[in-house]
Amino acid sequence: MTRKLIALVFILIGIWGMLGQAAGAESPVLDPAAKPIENFNTVLLDSMRRAKELGVRGRFSLLEPAVDAVFDLPEMARLTVGPAWMSMSEADRQQVVAAFRRLTVANYAANFNDYNGQQFSIDPNVVERNGEKLIRSQMTSSEGKAPIPFVYRMHEAGSGWKAIDVYLNGTISQLAARRADFSSTLQSGGPTVLAQKVNGLADNLLK
Repeated sequence: MTRKLIALVFILIGIWGMLGQAAGAESPVLDPAAKPIENFNTVLLDSMRRAKELGVRGRFSLLEPAVDAVFDLPEMARLTVGPAWMSMSEADRQQVVAAFRRLTVANYAANFNDYNGQQFSIDPNVVERNGEKLIRSQMTSSEGKAPIPFVYRMHEAGSGWKAIDVYLNGTISQLAARRADFSSTLQSGGPTVLAQKVNGLADNLLK
């Protein structure tokens, strides 16, 4: 091997090393609590890209397992119902959770219904609060529109992290927005009427 060829090899090795360092700097390791959000965003983006092909029912089917993986739906239902949860039978709780799950999936299937170059990103800087973590994500568009922020409130559930609330536009708590309405329905009609109302909302989204 000539001296010139040896020198070229060392130059290339140095360039590869610098590129590797740069790539590492651009891809920070995500917090474990952010990983479920990253996975969910991937499925949601796939659903958006295939929106016309799948239709709302197809998007619902695609998103179901992703919603189950990222959200602690029983805990979200409990927090939304409030103190009345403690006096409900297990059967009543199960029907409310099932309806709440269906509405959650339907919301994503109905509202994320097209694709115009959108992308999701996650802020690697995690805010910790009383054992929970706030994960900030945003959806950007290729059309020059302002990014839409989402903040996921995560807690440890079993062996991983799951969301128990989503702050739409970064500030509006999904649970708080539903709590008053669900609470009044529960007081006036009981768990079965509440489940029927929630399923009715899902039905309207899936038309």
